[in-house]
Amino acid sequence: MPKITKRIVDAFEPDPAGEQFLWDTELKGFGVRMMPSGVASYIIKYRNTEGRQRKMVVGRVGTLTPEEARQLAREKLAEASKGADPSAERQQLRQSITISELCDLYLEDAEGKIKASTLAMDRSRIERHVKPLIGNRTVASLTPADVSRMQSDIIGGKTAKARDGRGGITTGGKGVAGRTVGMLGTILEFALKRRVVTENVARGIKKPPEGKQKRFLSTEEIGRLGEAMRAPESDAENRVAIGAIRFLLLSGCRRMEALSLPERWLDQRGGCIRFGDTKSGAQIRPIGSSAFAGITSLHRKNGWVFPASRGDGHFIGLPKALAQLCKRAKLEGVTVHVLRHTFAATAAEMGFSELTIAGLLGHSVPGVTARYAHVADSALVSAADKVSARIAAALDGTEKAKVVALPTRKRKA
Repeated sequence: MPKITKRIVDAFEPDPAGEQFLWDTELKGFGVRMMPSGVASYIIKYRNTEGRQRKMVVGRVGTLTPEEARQLAREKLAEASKGADPSAERQQLRQSITISELCDLYLEDAEGKIKASTLAMDRSRIERHVKPLIGNRTVASLTPADVSRMQSDIIGGKTAKARDGRGGITTGGKGVAGRTVGMLGTILEFALKRRVVTENVARGIKKPPEGKQKRFLSTEEIGRLGEAMRAPESDAENRVAIGAIRFLLLSGCRRMEALSLPERWLDQRGGCIRFGDTKSGAQIRPIGSSAFAGITSLHRKNGWVFPASRGDGHFIGLPKALAQLCKRAKLEGVTVHVLRHTFAATAAEMGFSELTIAGLLGHSVPGVTARYAHVADSALVSAADKVSARIAAALDGTEKAKVVALPTRKRKA
């Protein structure tokens, strides 16, 4: 057997039939293990004080150089020669790690590998729900029942907490509970790959049905909302809030996509917004001309389309403003998401296909958003124009009944 060098390791090929081992001639017990998948690791082999043979991974090939791995192997083998059992000690350490410690390791590893917004959301769910409910449990002792109980506690509001300086409380709910369990499953997969656990106990946990959004505004209700926007009382309200509500209704954007919208992303000439980041990643979103028209008169500052009245940030008080408008319009059950759903429902009523609507809403649908990642498709821009114009007409009270001629069949001679 040759001395393990980079050239030797690079030439080491996997065998689909099973694991392959390459042992070093210079340091007894030091070698490379090649899995059938092609994953290779530096390992050591030794006998403990009971005479049992142990193998332990020192590091992954590609992460360590052969010389770095050799030095680590020499240290571990020296410990074993003095009666220590490095493999058992590592296993014991893994068994004692808590959920809180595992979450911190996951967040540290995920830094730079996933979107910053996703990482921030994961960190929020960990601190708000996971750590308070199961953070002090060891990873090895976690059971499916513990995960189910955590989910039930989140749904029941056990981790509800007052929002800092904004009023109200975060109540959790089925959606948050389901997404938190999904995130925990990802964290346990991270642990599984690193052999901290032998199974993912979050896998297979039944998530509660969230229920699809069914509420949307009819043409008559849109008209009432528009009247409330134009009422004298609205003059005393934040014009930015009114503009944001109108824009959400005419564009179908998500709340934070609109509120945190930098002015530089607007492309009115191209009929789109060039998002640097969304729930589905960077994309170009077709926006109707009526939606653009509603924000051209707004006073912008600090680079935001919808700036806060005080400070340098963007506007955030939308739910309260919408609730005041809906109260005046005598509309019930209207949330910010209902505005987005109304846009989608209007598009469906106008006969646009599900794929077109998905493209308008920015959903991650294969063959739709992927095609519009660099260029705003003219068909989608046209569709966005028509949908926003229909809703704007209802808002402004200019919607009129139209007589549609039904097609007639030609009789055969």
